[in-house]
Amino acid sequence: MSDVMEPVSEALIERAKAALGRRNLVFIGLMGAGKSAVGRMTAAALGIPFIDSDHEIERVSRMTISELFAAYGEEEFRALETRVIKRLLNTGPRVVSTGGGAYINERTRRHIKKQGLSIWLNAELDVLWERVNKRDTRPLLKTENPKQTLENLMHARYPIYAEADLTVISRDVKKEVMVEEVLAALAAMPKK
Repeated sequence: MSDVMEPVSEALIERAKAALGRRNLVFIGLMGAGKSAVGRMTAAALGIPFIDSDHEIERVSRMTISELFAAYGEEEFRALETRVIKRLLNTGPRVVSTGGGAYINERTRRHIKKQGLSIWLNAELDVLWERVNKRDTRPLLKTENPKQTLENLMHARYPIYAEADLTVISRDVKKEVMVEEVLAALAAMPKK
């Protein structure tokens, strides 16, 4: 799949840019929601840098997320994730894609609220499961019943994700449609 987009209305892009200003647009949501793919394409449409916090964590630690979880546990991983995201948010505007658990961490959530605009890609269980069940790179899904684990994560995390500044429903449509919906949600934000 390519990151080349169908043209989005220039007026919509300009309204979205104006609404974002110098802030960072931070994608949150569960694994498989489309944060990286839609985030990358949104950044391209806005003409600003994109960064995936999980890739940045792997780069600075020289370990994969799975290796970090195995070696240090989730608590230490979350502490590293918070430090990396805080640093990433110091420069803007840019689009930042976060790992599924990042926004659940209260300290990370505070940094995002202070220096960014959060957008939750909210997806139903079947959509997420269809997207994540083919790979075994998700440390939190290395359980006896990974689909049930994913559903449990939804129940635990969705009330916290609901605190996001914006919400867009992630579903099985072309990524370009999702990007346009993200830009429209951003452009429709009430002025502060």
